[in-house]
Amino acid sequence: MKKLFIILFFLTAMTQTSTAQKTLSFLALGDSYTIGESVPVYQSFPYQTVQLLRKKGLAVHAAEIVAKTGWTTDELMAGIEKTVFEKNYDIVTLLIGVNNQYRGNPDDVYAIEFEALLNKAIAFAAGNKKHVYVLSIPDWGATPFAEGRDRKKIAAEIDVFNSINRKITNAKGITYISITEGTREVPSNPKLVAKDGLHPSGDDYARWAEKLSNAIMAITY
Repeated sequence: MKKLFIILFFLTAMTQTSTAQKTLSFLALGDSYTIGESVPVYQSFPYQTVQLLRKKGLAVHAAEIVAKTGWTTDELMAGIEKTVFEKNYDIVTLLIGVNNQYRGNPDDVYAIEFEALLNKAIAFAAGNKKHVYVLSIPDWGATPFAEGRDRKKIAAEIDVFNSINRKITNAKGITYISITEGTREVPSNPKLVAKDGLHPSGDDYARWAEKLSNAIMAITY
């Protein structure tokens, strides 16, 4: 009995150690905001999120990113279909829709395509909805790039698209992270925009990463 107890104790300890040492995989889906257009890669929000998680004691692989500047929902789906993925991921983020709004694409089509992408994200997380995180669409209308455009109209349209993705996200029980209001602070805080006058700076991405990392740390992996 004593030997059996020792063996069981050893196996239990090994299992706990193995679980504690598991390195989590991270998949980020999106467009230029996910890539971190116009900032160094280490200032992108996926990279900064990984760094914060490691500082908080969570082992995480570098993020695998499937995104491209200018992508709409249908283009992201096409990119996904052409990509070979791991069997599943421990962390999956989705941020998409600004280019749908920018091009004037119908919001009802966005709703259909966004939900399909969110279902994909859930599948990538092996069906574990707690491991999926949706970020809201930033408001590019508050940036210098939008000078001379109807900023109020852009903001209103962004709000419509975000109301759609939030509703779908909440209905599926997925964590929703709102970063839009922060991006509207650019006029009073120019440090929040990159040198291209359109995309967020590393400083703003750091705020996104803080919100995302906090949400991830709240989940038991």
